[in-house]
Amino acid sequence: LPETAPGMAWVPPLYDCSKDPALIWDCTVPQDDTVSYNFARSAKWCPDGSAVLAQCEDRTFFMPDIPAKYCASFEASAPYSATHARVFKQQGPILDFAWYPSATRGNPAAFCFLASVRECPVKLLDANDGRLRASYRIVDHRERQIAPHSIAFNATGDKFYCGFEDAIEVFDVQRPGEGTRLHVTPSKKSKDGLKGIISALAFSADVDSGVYAAGSLSPSAPSTSNIALFSEATGEVPMMFVGAENLSHGAPSGIRAGVMQLMFNPARPYLLYASFRRHEAIYAWDLRSDVSNPVHVYTRRTVDASSSMAAATNSVSTNQKLKFDLDVTGKVLGVGDQLGNITLFGTTSDESAAASFSVESEARIARPIPILKYAAHEDAIGSVSFHPLRPVLLSVSGSRHFDGSPPATHTSLSSSSDSDSDDQDYRTTEGYNPTNQKTKVVRICRKGPQPSTHDSSAKLWNFDSRVDTSRSTIDPAS
Repeated sequence: LPETAPGMAWVPPLYDCSKDPALIWDCTVPQDDTVSYNFARSAKWCPDGSAVLAQCEDRTFFMPDIPAKYCASFEASAPYSATHARVFKQQGPILDFAWYPSATRGNPAAFCFLASVRECPVKLLDANDGRLRASYRIVDHRERQIAPHSIAFNATGDKFYCGFEDAIEVFDVQRPGEGTRLHVTPSKKSKDGLKGIISALAFSADVDSGVYAAGSLSPSAPSTSNIALFSEATGEVPMMFVGAENLSHGAPSGIRAGVMQLMFNPARPYLLYASFRRHEAIYAWDLRSDVSNPVHVYTRRTVDASSSMAAATNSVSTNQKLKFDLDVTGKVLGVGDQLGNITLFGTTSDESAAASFSVESEARIARPIPILKYAAHEDAIGSVSFHPLRPVLLSVSGSRHFDGSPPATHTSLSSSSDSDSDDQDYRTTEGYNPTNQKTKVVRICRKGPQPSTHDSSAKLWNFDSRVDTSRSTIDPAS
C-alpha cells in the first residue's frame, strides 16, 4: 500500500448507514455487436483500491475509468493518474477471476490477476494491457483442459487454489505449468469429503492457521454438509464440516442447496459466511462453537419469528450468483437482490445489537435486522464490493430477460415467374419433366428469442457522513 504522508495516519473507513448513500460515479458496461445484452456479472476492487475489474457476459474483462479521487488509497501520494477504460477479450466464457494479493497500479510488476476461462489453462494476465504472463494447466484423465469454477489465493500469496469437479488443484505462483491435485471426494480410507464441483473457496485472514473453506455446488445429503474446512498443512483431509445436521439437537437445520460464495470475516476470522443458490439469506457460523447451526442468518427482508427457515430463504427465483461482501473492518455486510436493492447489515454481536434480533424458535438462530436498504439499480445486482480503504461501495447490475415470444418463422418463396398460375402442381401434369419443376423453398429461422438486460451499469456509492465527498479518510495523528 502507498505510504502515508509524514504526520498523517490512516483510520478505517466508517460507513454512515443512517441515510441513503450518495451516488458519486456511474457508467454503462460497453456493448458488443455480437452480444447486445452485455452486463457485468461481478466486479472486484484491486487489493489497494486503485482499480476495478469486472467480469462481463460477453467474455471480456472490463476495467472502467474511475476518477482517482474516488478510488485512490491516499490522494496526496497517489503515484498514478486515471487512464482510459480497458476491455480484455477472452476466448471463452469466464468462470472466475482473482486479483494478485499485492496488485496495485503503482507497481506495474504486481499489477496482474488470475482468470479462469472455459477449456483453457488458468491465466495470469497483466492488468495494464491484458497480455499473458503465465499459464497453469489442469488436465483430466482424458487429457482435456479443465477450467476451475473457483480461484483463491492463500493468505501468504505464494500459492493459489482452484476448485473444479471432485478436486482442488494447488499451484505455486512462481512455477507455471502443472500443480498438485487434492482429491476431496470420499474414499475407502476416509468416508468424509465433498462431492461435485467445488464452486467456492475462501482463505482465513489468520496467516498462521492456513485454514481455508471449500463449498460444493451439489446439495448436501441429510447427514452431511457441502461446506468443509481444510488446512494447507493437512492437505486433502477435511478438518471439519460446517452446517452438517446434528440429529441429537432435534429439528434438522441443513441447507439443501449448492454453495455460491464463501467468505471469512476480515477482522474475526473465526466467523464464516456463506450464500447458497436460490436462497434469500446469508448464513454465518462461529467456528469456535457448534458448527451444525449458524449463529446468524442475514435475510434481505424482515422475517417474523414465527416464520420457518425454509419459507424465509427459498424465495429467490434466479440461479444467478448475487455476491455479498464485507468491509475491511468486518462490521458491515452488504448484498444486492434481483430487484435492484442493496441491503446492509451490522455484523457486531454486542449486547445492544442483540436486543433488536428476532430469534428462530426451533434452532435458536439470530436474524439481524437490516440497518439500511435502498434502491440502487433497475435490474439484478450481481455483486457489491466495499473499497478496501474508503467508505465507498461498488455495485454492478444486469441479468438476462426473455420476452417469452415464440421463435420467429420466415417463409421465402422462389419461382421463375411472378404469375399465380405458376403455383400449379407440375407433378400431376402429363409429360412432367423434373428439370422444369417450379421450386418452393421454405426457410425457417430457428434462432430463439434473444435476451435483453434492463440495467447494465456500475455505480459508486459514498457512505461518508461528511459533506465533502472528495475528502479522504486520512486524519492527523493525535
